[in-house]
Amino acid sequence: MTIWEMLAVFAAGISAGTINTIVGSGTLITFPVLLATGLPPVTATVSNGLGLVPGAISGAIGYRAELKGQRRRVLRLSVVAAVGGITGAVLLLQLPSTAFETIVPVLVTLALVLVVLQPRIAKAVQRRRERTGTPAHPDGGPLLTTGLLLSSVYGGYFTAAQGIIYMSLMGMLIEDTLQRLNAVKNILTAVVNSIAAIFFLFVADFDWTAVLLIAVGSTIGGQVGAKVGRKLPPAALRGFIVAVGTVAVVQLLIRRYG
Repeated sequence: MTIWEMLAVFAAGISAGTINTIVGSGTLITFPVLLATGLPPVTATVSNGLGLVPGAISGAIGYRAELKGQRRRVLRLSVVAAVGGITGAVLLLQLPSTAFETIVPVLVTLALVLVVLQPRIAKAVQRRRERTGTPAHPDGGPLLTTGLLLSSVYGGYFTAAQGIIYMSLMGMLIEDTLQRLNAVKNILTAVVNSIAAIFFLFVADFDWTAVLLIAVGSTIGGQVGAKVGRKLPPAALRGFIVAVGTVAVVQLLIRRYG
């Protein structure tokens, strides 16, 4: 890499770490930059995944106050995320790079619709529970487990907009504030990135320069994202998720059909 390419990767790492902590989709910043430096797609994906691990951990630490009282929930969902993450990492090395590109824009668009409708859906679900006398499941129940498993498979494969899908699922199926769910999302993202990274270290090619630059940048960005994200009111956080997600969908469609 030239010095300018290194600076671009570092800046992309900061931006990705910030956005990932608040909502997700930071990979849509780092991945194109890595490709522009000349890295092959799979090497860029693997290097990006390794580099974003410190950023995910940094963001989770930044949200530690919102994690209080959620230990059981985090542990249970982290196991599901780990299984999905390692599955996705294996698929990355077995399937062609375009395997997920057709379905991903549809998934992210659906997730955005659910984020927008989440307050109404949550109220409707709560009214139904009151009528039937069915208590809310603290961890979202089997439906959330299945949804998180599938989205974690995708996360281990590519990670772009993974956080948006997590937030839409948890927002519908868990009765809690968006900020506390965002804290859980950061933990789950860190788990998926870490488990995939450990796998990649033994079986895949990566670029250490790219990994280190993104790692340092995303660590800084994780702290920035935590400070900004924790101050956003629910409506603003939801709006930011939709805005970033819309940009993500456009970029994914351009990559697929442009």
